[in-house]
Amino acid sequence: MEDWNVVVSVQPGRYREAYRLLEPFGRIHRTAFYNVFTMKVEDIRRFLEELREKASVSPSQYECLRHVMPAQKTFLFQSPDEFAIRAREAAGGWVPDLADKKFYVRMHRRGFKGRLSSHDEEWSLGKFLLAGLENMENQGRIEFENPDAVCVVETVGQRAGLSLWTREDMRRFPYLHVD
Repeated sequence: MEDWNVVVSVQPGRYREAYRLLEPFGRIHRTAFYNVFTMKVEDIRRFLEELREKASVSPSQYECLRHVMPAQKTFLFQSPDEFAIRAREAAGGWVPDLADKKFYVRMHRRGFKGRLSSHDEEWSLGKFLLAGLENMENQGRIEFENPDAVCVVETVGQRAGLSLWTREDMRRFPYLHVD
């Protein structure tokens, strides 16, 4: 299993084009999943800024990209139970960032079909984050319309990546496509 901190999905039939386009940004790894590859970049924020700048100069060249999702935290897991524990450990540090915020959890699962439910894991992790806010005597709520933040979970096989994106991040970096 290759180490990665970015998951990329591309438009059908445009895999090679996307691969060549993103190759200068970091190491790219093929996956067993259709139109999906992973990357390892040195600095996530710099990667997103450079991608935004290049895409603003030549937008049509970057239309091959469907979804580019950097992961601020990554981990390996062997079972659904281990996934749940490790995801909570990874996301728990963001509880203070979610104080008095509207947010939701979105998961894009590749692999573990029939063993890991995206919907169930989104619900479970959202509930965990709300409980953390309550323990801090803070408010926060799950809200899908105009959220202040989105906690995104990506899995590729037995590796997962999590990130927390604010409304401003999602406006600034159009390739995030959290949904």
